[in-house]
Amino acid sequence: MAASWHVPTWFHQSQAVLDKAYFTPQSEYYGVYQVEDVYEMWKNTLAYPASATVLSALVLSLQFISLAPPVKRLHAKLTKSEVSSRPGEDVEAVGADGQRPSHIARLGGPVIFAFKTARLLCTLALLALSIASLAVNGTDDSSEDSYNPRWIAFGIIGTYAYASLLTFMSVISNPNLSGMVSRHAAFVLLVTWGVYVYRDLWPLATFTLQPVDADEGLFIWLKISLLTLAAVVIPLFCPRRYVPIDPKDPMPEPNPEQTASIFSMSIYTFLDGIIFKAYRMPHLPWEELPPLADYDYAKNLVKRSFPHLDPFKVFKKQHIFFGFMRVFRREYILLSILLLIRVAATFASPIGIYRLLDYLETDGENTVVRPWVWISWLFLGPLFGSMAIQYYVFNTTHMLVQTEAIITQLVFDHALRIRMKSDPSESPSASRATTAIHTPDNASIAEAAHGSQESSTASNGSEDETVRASNASTASAKAKKGKDSKKADEKPAAPGDGPAAGNLIGRINNLVTTDLSNLVDGRDFLFIVLYAPAQIIISVVFLYAILGWSAFMGMAAMILLFPVPGYVASIIQGVQKEKMKKTDARVQDVTETMSVIRMIKLFGWEPKVTDQLAKKREDELKYIRKYKILELVNGNVNYVIPIVTMVATFVTYTVIMGKELTASRVFSAMSVFDVMRDQLHTVFALVPSMIQAKVSLDRVTEFLHETELLDEFNEKDAASVEAVVPPRTTERDVIGIRDASFTWSNENDGSMTPGPNRRNFTLRIDDELVFKRGKVNLIVGPTGSGKTSLLMALLGELHYIPTGPDSYVSLPRAGGVAYAAQESWVQNETIRDNILFGAPYDEERYKKVIEQCALKRDLSLFDAGDKTEVGEKGLTLSGGQKARITLARAVYSSAEILLLDDVLAALDVHTARWIVDKCFKGDLLRGRTVLLVTHNVAMASPIADFVVSLGTDGRIASQGTLSKVLAKDKKLSAELAEEREEMKKAEDQVDHVEPDDESAPKKSDGKLIVAEEIAEGHVSWPALRLYLSSMGGAHSFIFWLAVIGFLFVCEFMGIFQTYWLGFWAQQYEDHSQSDVNVAFYLSVYNGILLIGITMYCTSFLVYLYGALRASRSLHKTLLQSVLSATLRWLDKTPTSRIITRCTQDIQCVDGPLANTLGWVIELTVSMLMKFLAVVSFSPVFTIPGAIVAAVGGWCGQIYMKAQLSVKREQSNARAPVLGHFGAAIAGLTSIRAYGAQDQFRKESYRRIDRYVRAGRTFYNLNRWVSVRIEALGALFAACLAAYLVYGSHARAASTGFSLNMAVGFSGMILWWIRILNEFEVNGNSLERIQQYVTIEQEPKPTSDGIPPAYWPASGSLRVEKLSARYTPDGPRVLHEISFDVKAGERVGIVGRTGSGKSSLTLALLRLIFTEGKVYYDGIATDSVNLDALRSHITIIPQVPELLSGTLRQNLDPFSQYDDAVLNDALRAAGLFSLQSETDEGRITLDSPISSGGSNLSVGQRQILALARAIVRQSKLLILDEATSAIDYETDTVIQTSLRQELGKDVTILTIAHRLQTIMDADKILVLDAGHIAEFGSPSELLKNEKGMLRALVDESGDKDALYAMANAAASAN
Repeated sequence: MAASWHVPTWFHQSQAVLDKAYFTPQSEYYGVYQVEDVYEMWKNTLAYPASATVLSALVLSLQFISLAPPVKRLHAKLTKSEVSSRPGEDVEAVGADGQRPSHIARLGGPVIFAFKTARLLCTLALLALSIASLAVNGTDDSSEDSYNPRWIAFGIIGTYAYASLLTFMSVISNPNLSGMVSRHAAFVLLVTWGVYVYRDLWPLATFTLQPVDADEGLFIWLKISLLTLAAVVIPLFCPRRYVPIDPKDPMPEPNPEQTASIFSMSIYTFLDGIIFKAYRMPHLPWEELPPLADYDYAKNLVKRSFPHLDPFKVFKKQHIFFGFMRVFRREYILLSILLLIRVAATFASPIGIYRLLDYLETDGENTVVRPWVWISWLFLGPLFGSMAIQYYVFNTTHMLVQTEAIITQLVFDHALRIRMKSDPSESPSASRATTAIHTPDNASIAEAAHGSQESSTASNGSEDETVRASNASTASAKAKKGKDSKKADEKPAAPGDGPAAGNLIGRINNLVTTDLSNLVDGRDFLFIVLYAPAQIIISVVFLYAILGWSAFMGMAAMILLFPVPGYVASIIQGVQKEKMKKTDARVQDVTETMSVIRMIKLFGWEPKVTDQLAKKREDELKYIRKYKILELVNGNVNYVIPIVTMVATFVTYTVIMGKELTASRVFSAMSVFDVMRDQLHTVFALVPSMIQAKVSLDRVTEFLHETELLDEFNEKDAASVEAVVPPRTTERDVIGIRDASFTWSNENDGSMTPGPNRRNFTLRIDDELVFKRGKVNLIVGPTGSGKTSLLMALLGELHYIPTGPDSYVSLPRAGGVAYAAQESWVQNETIRDNILFGAPYDEERYKKVIEQCALKRDLSLFDAGDKTEVGEKGLTLSGGQKARITLARAVYSSAEILLLDDVLAALDVHTARWIVDKCFKGDLLRGRTVLLVTHNVAMASPIADFVVSLGTDGRIASQGTLSKVLAKDKKLSAELAEEREEMKKAEDQVDHVEPDDESAPKKSDGKLIVAEEIAEGHVSWPALRLYLSSMGGAHSFIFWLAVIGFLFVCEFMGIFQTYWLGFWAQQYEDHSQSDVNVAFYLSVYNGILLIGITMYCTSFLVYLYGALRASRSLHKTLLQSVLSATLRWLDKTPTSRIITRCTQDIQCVDGPLANTLGWVIELTVSMLMKFLAVVSFSPVFTIPGAIVAAVGGWCGQIYMKAQLSVKREQSNARAPVLGHFGAAIAGLTSIRAYGAQDQFRKESYRRIDRYVRAGRTFYNLNRWVSVRIEALGALFAACLAAYLVYGSHARAASTGFSLNMAVGFSGMILWWIRILNEFEVNGNSLERIQQYVTIEQEPKPTSDGIPPAYWPASGSLRVEKLSARYTPDGPRVLHEISFDVKAGERVGIVGRTGSGKSSLTLALLRLIFTEGKVYYDGIATDSVNLDALRSHITIIPQVPELLSGTLRQNLDPFSQYDDAVLNDALRAAGLFSLQSETDEGRITLDSPISSGGSNLSVGQRQILALARAIVRQSKLLILDEATSAIDYETDTVIQTSLRQELGKDVTILTIAHRLQTIMDADKILVLDAGHIAEFGSPSELLKNEKGMLRALVDESGDKDALYAMANAAASAN
């Protein structure tokens, strides 16, 4: 531009320029070569824009050529790909509404069009100006860098002409071309702008230089303004055009992030709308969140990532890490650049401080750059650094959410192909077991760790936010693994979903919870690989530049001390492991306690249980204390290392090198040492999470490559394909198998089937087995004979080994297949959705299914009918209901073939009979092929058209009609006779009702139980007070005074330490070096340091003991509260919710809550002290400081409000993803049998999209607040610097001290807000605990309520006018009943369903609200403490609850008796008469019992409960007779024990469901609607012809036998 020529007609002069090198000095004239011409030309910076133009034109022409159709076709031919159309091309043709959009709309809308037009006008103006300035201004021959001015001038005009052409094209051409030329125009204009900034603006920032083009006058400033507008402002502020990922499927409303301008992206203004909307609403619902960007949709993520990750699309085996690197390669390149920018920006403050203080020390001598430049560095450096790191975190959190979605979907997809290996044992009791599936209850533990990572912070700005979580997630991961594995192990074997399968399910669930959380925690590996090394190298270079080689002495000190933190960390890890073990032990005990809490109340065990748990809690707290103290040591070591380094450096510099220490050196070095300390923290904190991430990546890789797949997915080598026809390819019309063996796992890889007995079960079909089409086929056989395996073989779930040339296995799928697993499988949906299973709703058919599957009565019990949600793993349903819903699903489906695996096992006799008569004989199954596996041959025999009997060796024993099979199989026919006998007995039940129905919770909208209370907004004061007062204990005031007082002293020392260094440096300004006593200053410095550390440790230890006190007290209060809750409260509160309070929430109080509260206090004190330090030197800054704090607080307030509701939505959206995943994995066999894989994939996509939408918003809100607050802090520091340099004339040391404090203060605002926010989030756990501390309670024990020591001496019972109700204001369920029972009498209680039998037992134990009097051995029960009363009465419930552990622990949980007593009790209860001494699996005191006793039959459980009663030696025994079919033998044993083994003075009350059990009782009490209908001896009551007992006996099938029993008892008495 500055080609300024004197001669008006530059045309004349041109000849001269061409003739000779016009501006070359005479001496060099003769030897000038062309090369030097070029070199001289490049010395003129104005030549750069022209060269940028040439370069751009070249690249642009190449791009045009590549877009030509022939070139595209050639490229497609060479790469064997399709001719690609660019994204967005198809959309241009037609708009979203089908109309052809206008040109402006196609360019991105009026705003973008306006920006493009403005840029075109700017470039035209620049072109006109450059021509005008050429014409107006003359030429200055003497200008030293105006070599070849005419060419330069041409170049500049050419550049503007080219830019004008490009900007014109960008306005008129199609969107793709417009985008391409816009980029070129931006590049050319930016280079030109940069040249002018260097020539004309930079000189203004110096004391020595002048603008080069100043002589152009006004022209030059006009040009620079226009250039700034065109090259900087417009590109920064112009919104981006929305380009859909899939042109055929554009978004109706794009996410603001996809169209935001560069400026908006860098400071997140595109989030303003959502932030302020959330701020104004009490709770922001999910629908109000920004829409999902199309590149975040699960289907697009799958398209993008599966080609690199899915083992079926990647042909070579590779570690999944490299797959992810390929998927996210662009992102990682960008992240590396951002981190390097951050590194550079970090050093802006130290350099700025060094230059400013240097300027003050030397009074500006020899300074080139003006101080305001360095002041602006103090603002711009942190600002750009903040933008870089926030954009880095913006991208990593984006990748985090995408990775969660990708891995969940990847594992899900792969799981649909794997074989569920199993241990094929088919014990009848196993049909009630469930496999461990990850539920939202424990999922939230993984989340807790996961959520914390975003908000938790360490000490160097937000780049560390990904750091702290590592410890939390390590802990939770371990806890999680511990729990999951326990859960998986406890369950007994069941076919298809046996322990092995359970284990596999647990493993798969772990992959998408624990492993996924570990994996995303390791996403910041660039910090270790790139960021930390770069920071450290630059730090060393910087220190060397200002302190010479003394910097290396400091480094040496640091390296020598480096192993210390490592050593401490290894000790911490050991303690952490032990702590986790203790926590696991307590959690297991609490879980167990809460799951049998009704039993604990019935037995009056609360005080003992509380003591037992308190002991476990103490063990845990002991390790927490150790852990915290080690953390303190670790913190101090990390704090001291940089200080030692710094002291070593300064001592070397002053003492050995003999240099003067100046304020500029001290304070800039201090900030660099801080940077180094942060790097140490970062690396130490990140390494463990990297290691964990590596392990988790290995586990995912192993799952993808090593898990055994179904035969149809296994790669077969060419040889075996020819020899064998794989099972599915034989499309026959028959259902059958010929000459084949089947194993649960792929034998030839030598793997064993996991499972307790490690046996390799093989199903062998030697000849041909063909089932009858359109008929009912029974599959029978003893336990473990392979009945389930036969169904699995047909479904292709087993490994198929053909044994002959004409082998086949065939199950025609064309007409559809339905399958009902023995392990009833339901999804967490409504009952109707479970039955429809994606099929269309047909009302008539649906009603028939409900009727035939005996679900009508069950649905009437639920207020919401079939709209009731069944809950996680069907927790609202009884086993029988689940089995019938699973059956209903198969019956409702349109499938021609139904495979039903033992659906009758979980049903009682009456219901099973109904299903056989109404469903199997009904019209819906007519003409369909049914393969029914069953143990209950007697029940199913009438409908059998074809029977297959399997032997224990896994071969077919016999097949054909039932009579044919029975003739061959004597054992089977004997079993059949016994079963018929039992059925007859069960049908004599007086009050038949489906056992678990009554307990099903009712709720009108079908939503489960009581909705969990969600506290909106902040933590309530009562909850906080509960915690703070527990911390302080008896002397709250002294406690808090000590914690805060010691912290104040510590912070003061820290500030004084900084001041002292500056004071030391100032001595060199005032005295000569020899007069400065280094030893004195150093020892004072070390003294200050020691006092500071001592104070901090004291404060920490006082706080730690308070936190432990609070942990102990809250745990105790919570447990006591729950254990003494009323039965009504326990009934309406799901156990899982109580367990969450006692495990997860207590863990939060132990760890995160105590930590965050400590940090909040520390930061508050620190900020206050730093602020006071700044104000004491510059009082004028009180107001700006207060404003900064207020604005920061306001931003934080807005952010916290928005973040809390989005966080809640994120957690709510995560649980359904895991719930669906868990349910699908548990029902893989069913899903594959129905062929419903795609339906499940789509549902998975839908739920993942919902989660990603909330997750993206949650993480982005964090960026919004971080950028704003960091900018605010930087502005504060820069303003203070400006004031100190230009306004106050303070000395360098004071300025350095103030700046150091200001930078520290401004850096802390963000941390303070973050940590306060995290404290609020953790405070949620306090709220939840507080809710359960204030629940309705039973009366507390008193000293007056302790009964005499001899009581009860007999079992006499007198009841007077006893009434009872379930709620204080509810209706009565017992109406003033009175009766008298003598010690040692046996009384039977009968009555139809709802007559009040169970209510009577609850009333006797005072578990419900009672009026009237009950005297037990002469003392009124309402005057006795509840635990004393209940521990002297023993109740044996219908289905007794047992604890997991050994049998000994069940009989004697508190170790009060020796083994002899326990064995006698077992003998008396009749256990030994059921099993011989030589039985391999006989039950002994050391036999393990699984949780709830699920590995024992109901009969065995009743015997154990009876033995427990004998051990307790109660004088009153209440027996609720088991309704579920206990086998004949066990029943007889129990009845005999009751009659013979109990003491003569023991009173027995039996609630009978069958008349045989009580017809020989001393008395019978007949209840009717809560009143006593009759009471007397059986023989008397039978004489009353109108009596209820007589009526019941006459209705029964066994009338004569019952009369005989009553008369025999009467004559015996």
